[in-house]
Amino acid sequence: MMRVMIVDDERLALVNLRKQLEKVGGTIIVHELLDAESAIQALSMQDLDVVFLDIQMPGRDGIALAEVIQSIQPSIHIVFVTGHNEFAIKAFELNALDYLLKPVGLERLKLTVERTRQQISPRERIDKGSVKLPEELKLCCFQRMEVEYSGGKREPFRWRTNKAQELFAFLLHRRGELIRKDVLLELLWPEVDYKRGFTQLYTAIYQIRKTLSSIGIKCIVASNEKGYKLEIENVHLDTELWERGVGEAPPISAETIDHHLKLAEMYSGDYLVDYDFVWAENERQRIRYVWYKHVKEIADWLTNANRLSEAIDLYGRIADRFPHAEQIYFALMKLYLKLGDTALVEQKYEQLRKIMADELGLQPKVEIQEWYSGLTSLNESEIRR
Repeated sequence: MMRVMIVDDERLALVNLRKQLEKVGGTIIVHELLDAESAIQALSMQDLDVVFLDIQMPGRDGIALAEVIQSIQPSIHIVFVTGHNEFAIKAFELNALDYLLKPVGLERLKLTVERTRQQISPRERIDKGSVKLPEELKLCCFQRMEVEYSGGKREPFRWRTNKAQELFAFLLHRRGELIRKDVLLELLWPEVDYKRGFTQLYTAIYQIRKTLSSIGIKCIVASNEKGYKLEIENVHLDTELWERGVGEAPPISAETIDHHLKLAEMYSGDYLVDYDFVWAENERQRIRYVWYKHVKEIADWLTNANRLSEAIDLYGRIADRFPHAEQIYFALMKLYLKLGDTALVEQKYEQLRKIMADELGLQPKVEIQEWYSGLTSLNESEIRR
């Protein structure tokens, strides 16, 4: 039996919805309230499963009240009730959240109750101990956002809208920090008027809470009148784990080289590179530079240790991400020369020359040009020596 609260400033609407819910069955109506303040007080004292909430009420409207309700009980389900079809469709982007139109029809209410029951069932099983969520999860932000479970299985997030996805990514990027609502509105809904933008923002926050809860992430999206703050308890970020590992790693040596190579493998793609998030670019470049410095150190050590094929592989990865890094191309040319492969030396030089000319209108550094020109005066035996 789902524990239900109905909030509507029209008494007749309360009575009608109660009678319809009684016909549907499967619910216990704990509270029928006429104003927002009474609802807030009741929720502070008792856990509930579902709130049927009128959107348009005097004082604090339904959207603002829903924010307060979910700050008190984050797992609660909100079903909005409205008498305006056009408003409902625009506000909730064709059922991004559940809503009912007044007068509430029995068949539509049955659908809503059943849908809500299915969403609540996993939580109830978890509360009873029949299902155990992973103690720790890992959020993957290299390349794309995925969740990794304790056994190593990865799954993508399933977002209802792209806006919810980007909002979550941004709050995760700034986790632990209160982000003002006007900043979020300007970032994600710059073309929308404030009132509708606020509704869209709340809708996306609602989706984030439900999505994270469904996959077992112990996450709090704290809110107040000014903004939102994402707080995570049982989750690690792959980018943080990797960067901490690089910072705490011992100097590269024969004993530690395997550890450094494993760290290099952890970097599976640039930070959130699969998404067109303009705000992520600075962080993407910062993390890429940390990777560049670390992998170059590894490649330099492998070169000195005469592990040439491994060094070539790492230098090649750097060149793919930093196509204007002339010293990396120079290092590759020297390695190919050491292996006696003059064709690859020429190929790599021409690749560098073309990139510099086409994209920057420049020639390679004089040092590299002179070194390459000098090769033509060497015979094959001198090259091998």
